[in-house]
Amino acid sequence: MKKAMIILVGAGLIASAGSVMAAGSVAKGENLAGRCVGCHGVGGNSTNPEWPKLAGQSAGYIAKQLADFKSGARKNPLMSGQAAGLSSAQMADLGAYFAAQKVTVGAKNEALAKKGQNLYRGGNSKTGVAACMACHGPAGGGIPPHYPSVSGQHAKYTATQLRAFKRGDRSNDNKIMSQIAFRMSHEEIDAVAAYMEGLTAR
Repeated sequence: MKKAMIILVGAGLIASAGSVMAAGSVAKGENLAGRCVGCHGVGGNSTNPEWPKLAGQSAGYIAKQLADFKSGARKNPLMSGQAAGLSSAQMADLGAYFAAQKVTVGAKNEALAKKGQNLYRGGNSKTGVAACMACHGPAGGGIPPHYPSVSGQHAKYTATQLRAFKRGDRSNDNKIMSQIAFRMSHEEIDAVAAYMEGLTAR
């Protein structure tokens, strides 16, 4: 029942947001993306596990995160500074560019990933943790714009974000991830993050 409720809430959020997300230009986004290479890598494939891969992420999700960094709804001093001078059209362009790139899937921690697979696919009924794939899809491709692609993402970055949701330091997701991550143990966070790193959505 809890899983069904989360999916229904998510569907409502997607429907309400879909009309306000303007389509961006891949070409214009490519011209803007040079400023992102230092941290997020060529084509959005970061090589530093502390910084997220943007390649293959949904355009709407990227645009929303940039808007949240600019407004302060999501806090990160470095990204807030980067987003401050961007217009909504430029955010959409960057989103379009990174969405058009292909994410490179890295090597995963097999032992941890095996533990994380059950949680990703079946959740934890004892603690009320919903299956991750209910919102992020069986292959981690996500449901844009609110539920991001998690396939191939650095495990370290994913775990950091889950712990931020768990602590309440990050809450720009209508509280859905905050409620789920709060119920997750640190061992579960590390395991599911390792599993996501090895997923291939496309």
